Amino acid sequence: MERKGKALTLSVFGRRKRDGQKLVVLTAYDLTSALIAAAGGVDAILVGDSVGMVVLGHESTLPVTMDDMVHHCRAVARAQPRVPIIADMPYGSFHVSVEDSVANALRLIKEGGAHAVKVEGGRHREAVVRALVAAEIPVMGHLGLTPQSVNRLGGYKVQGRGAAAAAELRQEAALLAEWGCFALVLECVPSVLAAAVSEEIGVPTVGIGAGAGCDGQVLVFHDMLGLFTGLKPKFVKRYADLGEAARKAVAQYAQEVRDGDFPGPEHHYDDQPAVAKDGSAANVSGQSGYLGDVEKE
Repeated sequence: MERKGKALTLSVFGRRKRDGQKLVVLTAYDLTSALIAAAGGVDAILVGDSVGMVVLGHESTLPVTMDDMVHHCRAVARAQPRVPIIADMPYGSFHVSVEDSVANALRLIKEGGAHAVKVEGGRHREAVVRALVAAEIPVMGHLGLTPQSVNRLGGYKVQGRGAAAAAELRQEAALLAEWGCFALVLECVPSVLAAAVSEEIGVPTVGIGAGAGCDGQVLVFHDMLGLFTGLKPKFVKRYADLGEAARKAVAQYAQEVRDGDFPGPEHHYDDQPAVAKDGSAANVSGQSGYLGDVEKE
């Protein structure tokens, strides 16, 4: 569904929760993915630090830099998707002083064109979250499996299992909402726990591997479209296998070039442009201008 009418703002998060309508969030990292996400009808785009794994080739999100995030935010913003753009604060960008954390977040807003930032972690992020909110930078929280904590967590594991861990996550969710986060991502937590948190706090939850009881869902663009075949989390549903389709297309292209079937006559340019009866340049191969005559004669 292509987005029509008035552009959405961050207010869509609270409105969807109040109306009992599910939020749809998808990651995007460049112009093309942002255009596709917006045309498909998402409510918001997350420029995730997952770019490090699915685009930049890192084994985790940890090497992603502020410059990386600003670069990809700019590309998404240029698509003018007419939905809120939320940018991940990368590892190390908010683990420093409060002043530096705010300065880094401002880069994502002012240079990157994002409308909000996402910060991983719970109660130990109080000073940073409060400072960002005070600086009028909207903040999305992130609890459960926080990929930037992969070394401390000992891998990508479900979080919040057991009474003590569940109670801690529920407390931290309430605190993040109290400190001013407009929404929370809940990643890889038991579905019963995620549903309980979603009922208890006044801000919407966006789940990824947290069940249907959340107020919305988020997936990684490359995962849902079968473009990335690295990690295959249980919570990912592939809605298409574009990776396989692309591989077949490239194989066909390679074969046609080697067989001399491409380019064909319809892909050639004449020495002189054809001229129509009225004296104007004719439409070559059914095209004109760029990709047709390339340049206007």
